[in-house]
Amino acid sequence: MDYKALKEFYEQLDRSFFLEGKNKLAAYVNAPLSIGFGQTISQPTLVLFMTRILDPEKDSRVLEIGTGSGYQTALLAEFSKEVYTIEIIPELSKKAKKRLDEMNYKNIHYKIGDGSEGWIEHAPYDRIMVTAAAEMIPEELVEQLDDNGRMVIPIGPRELQELQVVTKDKTGNIHIEVIELVRFVEMVGKYGWNNGY
Repeated sequence: MDYKALKEFYEQLDRSFFLEGKNKLAAYVNAPLSIGFGQTISQPTLVLFMTRILDPEKDSRVLEIGTGSGYQTALLAEFSKEVYTIEIIPELSKKAKKRLDEMNYKNIHYKIGDGSEGWIEHAPYDRIMVTAAAEMIPEELVEQLDDNGRMVIPIGPRELQELQVVTKDKTGNIHIEVIELVRFVEMVGKYGWNNGY
């Protein structure tokens, strides 16, 4: 992707637009902030970094797990052909859709449900962005990743996770690269911290 264009868009994207109440005043702090329902909007530099390593292209079909506030969704929609975004909390999904509709995005498709299962009806995807931490890599998401596809996902226990890049080569083999340590909220559903985490 064009990193210069990404950085320019990121710098002019008003993070406060995706926040409510007193958190609007903290929008320019490089830290995660609450968006309610036990969920957060990630620190902006991490959102930028994850978008960069996901590396969407203009013809990419992207699956996003965790719509949240819609902040990450906006970056994906700006630099991809289609974005399919799933959020398990209906109120967050509705608010994010309203914001992104106001931004006039026509290439975003919304679903309320368990994102760990993906969105099989529209698979395969060139890119998958996961914005909540899972105990292990969801098999369903790997299956829905296209050959030569790439997924960014935080994996590990509650206290600290590895930000992993999962790539699938043209023969369907999976490769995993650990990028850095991160801390995300739990992926609600099948792949959450249910087994001792």
